[in-house]
Amino acid sequence: MVATIMQALDTTIANVALPHMQGSLSATQDQISWVLTSYIVAAAIMTPPTGFLAARFGRKRLFATMVTGFTISSMLCGAATSLEQIVAFRLLQGVFGAGLVPLSQAVLLDSYPKEKHGSAMALWGVGVMVGPILGPTLGGYLTEYYNWRWVFYINLPFGVLALIGILTVVPETARNLNRRFDIFGFALLSLAIGALQMMLDRGESQDWFSSTEIIVEAVIAALCFYMFLVQMFTAKNPFIEPGLFKDRNFAAGLVVIFMVGIILLATLALLPPFLQSLMGYPVLTTGYVLAPRGIGTMVAMIIVGRLNGRIDARALILLGICCISASLYEMSTFTVDVPMVTLIWTGIVQGFGLGFIFVPLSTVAFSTLDPKYRNEGTAMFSLMRNIGSSIGISVVVTLLAQNTQINHANIGELMNPFRDMMQQPLLPQSWNWHTTSGLVALNGEVTKQAATIGYLNNFIFMMWVTLAAIPMLFLIRPKRPAA
Repeated sequence: MVATIMQALDTTIANVALPHMQGSLSATQDQISWVLTSYIVAAAIMTPPTGFLAARFGRKRLFATMVTGFTISSMLCGAATSLEQIVAFRLLQGVFGAGLVPLSQAVLLDSYPKEKHGSAMALWGVGVMVGPILGPTLGGYLTEYYNWRWVFYINLPFGVLALIGILTVVPETARNLNRRFDIFGFALLSLAIGALQMMLDRGESQDWFSSTEIIVEAVIAALCFYMFLVQMFTAKNPFIEPGLFKDRNFAAGLVVIFMVGIILLATLALLPPFLQSLMGYPVLTTGYVLAPRGIGTMVAMIIVGRLNGRIDARALILLGICCISASLYEMSTFTVDVPMVTLIWTGIVQGFGLGFIFVPLSTVAFSTLDPKYRNEGTAMFSLMRNIGSSIGISVVVTLLAQNTQINHANIGELMNPFRDMMQQPLLPQSWNWHTTSGLVALNGEVTKQAATIGYLNNFIFMMWVTLAAIPMLFLIRPKRPAA
């Protein structure tokens, strides 16, 4: 649980500190983005082999090694004095942090009997879902009152506590010394994931497929994914067992968690700039407005932990989808004058929905999966959620930029001094067509309105993505509720 929170926090805690890092390390905007990219790419590549490494070296030994490495690399990130150093240490942090979430999930699933998996997943899910939500708030506080280095130093107490717990409580698993590592399969999947992550992270800044770099990365990703699938189904000892995907509940769960991943971090990528740039909220206030989303998630997980196993998991997931969709629809009606209380309660409802999806989904996805696939299954579950998050962020950022440009052009066509609406006496005096300052003020208002419409269109888009997960529920085998 502690290791999960530590890793989940680090997915978003550094975001708000990037401007401070940029000045301290004398980096450009494009260069400082590698602080995030290096971590994401390393974590994505090292997530799939977690299952093999746990089987080969023992789960407890691997877990302790990863927690130790993650904590040390976090300290090194905080002590970095150059851009090259922090990017290298963030790579290490991603390598060691990749297995923390799937390993902690596997430990909990093995530690509890099947009828209590719902309660176990509720406990584990608090860290997975709340960590990314509270990350910006904690990161903003540490950066504001201390400095950016503390967003990494904060991992030390969590790391020490997690290591003590692992060494004293977690049992060791049997080691499979005869299992061979499919180097070719791992290399193909690593290249595919790495190229995909690079394409998603740099696509917007490189103008997507008008850039040779993005085209090359897309081709590498597609080709390597195809070759990996061929290798997986034809190799004698494949890197990932194909039997993993023959379980219908698990396969459907992967699709749903992919969609949940899109919503989980995409919303967090949109709301801070919306609140700060358009509504004028300071960083700390933005964090306080976003924090109740995590409260909604925790409350939902406590409730669903008791209901799971008594009520059809599909009904609980459907309720969660409806809550998220309703909150996103409400967000699509926001204006720059929306009351803070509305921002808070929509966040709570959305967090509540995430909690109602994540716990029963995690439980039902592994309810029929052969225990021998558990290490690999938890790794794939985490990988699909992370890829969904990466794609979600890239898509909404691209849509926001494109919609803002289109909206600006459309609104600009309506703005001329000869239209009746522009000759109203109640218009702001600063909108003076005959002065440079007046034109600048008018253009600023047009840009603000265009961006607002772009955000609202994104919220509607995410609502439809959420609703698109409903058909997958019919592929899940319902478990008979307990009497």
